[in-house]
Amino acid sequence: MSAKALVVFADGFEDIEAVAVVDVLRRGGVDVVAASLNAEPYAVSAHGIRMSTDAILADVIEGDFDAIVLPGGPGTQNLKACEPLTARIRRQKESGGLVCAICAAPTVLEAADVLEDESVTCYPSCRTEMGRRVEDVPVVADGQIITGQAPGAATLFGLVVLEHLTDERTAHAVANGMVADFK
Repeated sequence: MSAKALVVFADGFEDIEAVAVVDVLRRGGVDVVAASLNAEPYAVSAHGIRMSTDAILADVIEGDFDAIVLPGGPGTQNLKACEPLTARIRRQKESGGLVCAICAAPTVLEAADVLEDESVTCYPSCRTEMGRRVEDVPVVADGQIITGQAPGAATLFGLVVLEHLTDERTAHAVANGMVADFK
């Protein structure tokens, strides 16, 4: 049985962070549900691209997922404002699942109060919102928390999430097929 991941698309999501993660995970055989925070199955990116999603978050939020992934960008404020999502993120962490966020989205994890003593990274201008030390590296995986720094780390972030959902061999195979650096 393949791993299952929920990737949440909020209006204002950072294009490459959302698409790269969905792409990498699907290449690795993960069952990905891209879900819109909107009442319709689409979201508009930070750069004005309207993207269709597989589902509406409200319809799938209670599903069983091995990972919840949050792309960053200006849409992070929409993620933070969605109480059902922050409550679901808390349950995900409590149940032992992965909670993953890139760019500005690690601030959602901070606001949802799911970070304990894990090491994290985030977009440099968001560091002040984190209330903790932030690593200045592209990706940090610490326990159930995986964080990425910025759009430039999107593929690597996706590969690290893939590795945690599958195995190192699968992540390397996907990286090799994409001619992408991994570890």
